[in-house]
Parts: sequence; structure tokens; C-alpha cells
Amino acid sequence: MNERQRARRPGGRSARVSAQVHQAVTDLISERGYGNFTVGEVAARAGVADSSIYRRWGNLETLLTDVALTRLNAQSPMPDTGSLAGDLRTYAAQVAREITGPDGPAVLHLAFALSSSGQQGLQAGADLRAERTRQLQSMLDRARDRGEPAPDAFDVLDHILAPMYIRVLFGMVPLTPDYIDGLVDRLL
Repeated sequence: MNERQRARRPGGRSARVSAQVHQAVTDLISERGYGNFTVGEVAARAGVADSSIYRRWGNLETLLTDVALTRLNAQSPMPDTGSLAGDLRTYAAQVAREITGPDGPAVLHLAFALSSSGQQGLQAGADLRAERTRQLQSMLDRARDRGEPAPDAFDVLDHILAPMYIRVLFGMVPLTPDYIDGLVDRLL
């Protein structure tokens, strides 16, 4: 085995283990809710040793924060349709698909529970807002560069993302295309 093959293998295994653990957490939250399982149960569900979770994440709270941030900050490209209205509609539809997908409600419930659970939870919420704001700011800056008036990133959070999150958290789905377009229209 050459050095290049050796270097690739740990990253592949690491990514697989991380994905298995994240899925186990999401499944357990869907089944039992926040705070109703242990690291040992996550490890058993994921097919890994408890020590692997403790070594990588340190504790359950850090693992839960990582799951919430990773899932809600899916690294999908910001749309570039040529207009801010088109970008916002496309982005909002993409977020709606993410949060109404099989794991979406569980991840939103996790993020909400974490954000109200002490200092680490507050940091998780701040990290999530910072990443969403960074993503949105790139879209809004591009619109301004084209000469379009653009709202503040927090206005997008307040008027587009927050209503969708609330509807999913309280089971008020589906998020129809008309509803999503209406959110964008009211903001613009």
C-alpha cells in the first residue's frame, strides 16, 4: 500500500462513522425526542464504540450540536438565477425541501432544544445563525452588485426562514410553493 492510499483511507472511514453517528442521533431524536437517549445508545445504533464518540465529540451535547449544525447548514450552493427574487425563491424552496425531508423535523427540534439548553446551546444557535447569515450575505451582496435593492440578511431570516421553521416545528406542513413565494414577495 502506498502512502497516498493510506492517507485516503482514514478520511473515508471517518466520514462514514460520522455519517452513521449523525443518522443514529437523528433517528433517536425522531423516535424519543431530545434528552431521552445516551451516548451508549447512539453508539449501539451507529455500530461504533462509545469511545469513538467520546474521542471525536467529547460528550453528548457536543455531538448533538454538531448534528444540528451539520444538518441545518447543508453545504448546498447558493442559487444564482440572475435576480434576487429568483435567488430567494430558489433558496427558500431548497430550505423547505431540507426541513420537510425525512430528518428535517427532528433536526429542527434538536436545534430548538439545544438553543435553549445552556451556554453550549446558545453557542450552537449563534453558530447556526452565523453560518446562515454568511450564506445569505453572499446572495444579497451579489444582488447589490447587480444594482438591485436587497434586504438585510436578518430580514431574510425573520421573514422567510423563521416562518418555515415554525411551521415545520408545529407540524403545519406542507410548505407549498405558493406559501414560499408569498414569503419572498412580502419581504421584497
